[in-house]
Amino acid sequence: MSQQFKIELDSVRDEARIAYFSMEIALHPAMPTYSGGLGILAGDMIRAAADRELPMVAVTLLHRKGYFYQRLDSGGMQTEDSVEWVVEDFLQEFPQRAAVSIENRTVHLRAWRYEVRGCTGGIVPVYLLDSDLAENAEWDRSLTHWLYGGDQHYRLCQEVVLGMGGVSMLRALGHHGIERFHMNEGHASLLPIALLDEQAERAGHDRVTQEDVEVVRRHCVFTTHTPVPAGHDRFPSELINQVLGRVETEAMKEVLLWDDYLNMTYLALNLSHYVNGVAKKHAEVLRQMFAQYRIDSITNGVHATTWTSPPFQALFDQHVPGWREDNFTLRYVLGIPPQEVWQAHDQAKRQLIDHVNRVTNVGMDAQDLTIGFARRDATYKRGDLIFRDIERLKAISAGVGRFQIIYAGKAHPQDQQGKELIQRIYQARDALRGYVKIAYLPNYDWPLAQLMTAGVDIWLNTPQPPLEASGTSGMKAALNGVPSLSILDGWWIEGCIEGVTGWAIGELPTSVSFEEERSARDAAALYDKLEQVVVPLFYHDRERFIDVMRHTIALNGSFFNTQRMVLQYVTKAYIH
Repeated sequence: MSQQFKIELDSVRDEARIAYFSMEIALHPAMPTYSGGLGILAGDMIRAAADRELPMVAVTLLHRKGYFYQRLDSGGMQTEDSVEWVVEDFLQEFPQRAAVSIENRTVHLRAWRYEVRGCTGGIVPVYLLDSDLAENAEWDRSLTHWLYGGDQHYRLCQEVVLGMGGVSMLRALGHHGIERFHMNEGHASLLPIALLDEQAERAGHDRVTQEDVEVVRRHCVFTTHTPVPAGHDRFPSELINQVLGRVETEAMKEVLLWDDYLNMTYLALNLSHYVNGVAKKHAEVLRQMFAQYRIDSITNGVHATTWTSPPFQALFDQHVPGWREDNFTLRYVLGIPPQEVWQAHDQAKRQLIDHVNRVTNVGMDAQDLTIGFARRDATYKRGDLIFRDIERLKAISAGVGRFQIIYAGKAHPQDQQGKELIQRIYQARDALRGYVKIAYLPNYDWPLAQLMTAGVDIWLNTPQPPLEASGTSGMKAALNGVPSLSILDGWWIEGCIEGVTGWAIGELPTSVSFEEERSARDAAALYDKLEQVVVPLFYHDRERFIDVMRHTIALNGSFFNTQRMVLQYVTKAYIH
């Protein structure tokens, strides 16, 4: 952080200068205000900002009904229930009110406050917007109930509440000195529209002009997390006109360059002075998708204190005091005696195995090599890649060394292919019975992620390149000395030092490939690496395996964290 900016921050410590907008934020394990990686990343970002005492405020939606609670039957069929939680147990309601216009109706909003406290005493307030007020129409009251629920109409109205309602609420709460508005993914892309309204009014313009656009652009920052075209929200012009109900919509088309569909990613790209992807490879892919825009990269990280298990926290406290305040000092983990590292890992592993056996009755053995795989069940993440050759897996387990696999993950309620993927994993579990123990843990959430990323021996990741924007679960595992065995995509291209921090599956792809042959090659490479390297190392050269564990913490844990990430946002996006 530059000295000039630090002085500026110190002088306005009590006044937010940065506003961070995200459709989902993981704030507390018992608050279902997130669905997965995007929300966890947002929460980790805010926790790191509080650690660094940045003058930040965050805005999201309340999500009274959460994402969903996952149930799995004996065959892996997923069903969903609403998540019930008591808002008042966690949040403070504020008396201020704001409003947005949706379909020419006034939708009133209130804000609930949650304070994120950092390790140095810094606080980042988070405001959760709530439309469930008696003065609103019944349908409008539900707009802040479900995370990623409903159809396009519901989604667009939610994005109006987040982006435009969020700006209105910040003003109502007295936040008038904000210099940077950070949009975490395209769900918040209507935020600059509210800023354009403010700017045009200040300038005395009766409609938005290019001059207004340039002023607003200087205040906006945009981070996109997906290289998948379907991940970028698009809404037809008729729906935009219907929901916004604004006379100036047609005039804005000229300035903001859209025609029959408004792509929310393009909207944010056009109205942001700084845009970034979330890994170096991801930014390369984005520059191909959006060639006319300048797109930088800031690789994701995870909040070290949140994702380091209690046994490793105690170990770091003893040998690397101050690691919470300065994650980079984790490089000194290389000096910790190997046996102490293994003892900390063994404690975390036994906690996980005990949980798995209680929940699934699989009878896993804490002495066996344990592989973890947990993420959203989307087909491009290829959670069943390892099961392409059941007989090969049996041969490795019987001839080289026993291993067991722990799975977790949710499929989106409308993603039938994702649900079928879970069922295929259940079928593989049955086919491998007696050779490889497999457990699928239901309702993957924050506490379960903490258990899994700390307790397995190897973290497996098998996305279809180049569709993994970044990924962060392997970073969480790294903080706990768990090496990754992963396809070279997303963050792992940057984090993999072969045989030092983990192992790559196959080679770095030189071109985009969606062919079936790609999966066949990747599966063969995975089997080879398991059979020839990972399993023998675990059982026959434990000293070398622990050395990989220590390097995983020292090299990847010390760098792929939100402390480093937030400082990069400060220097690249917030002070320029």
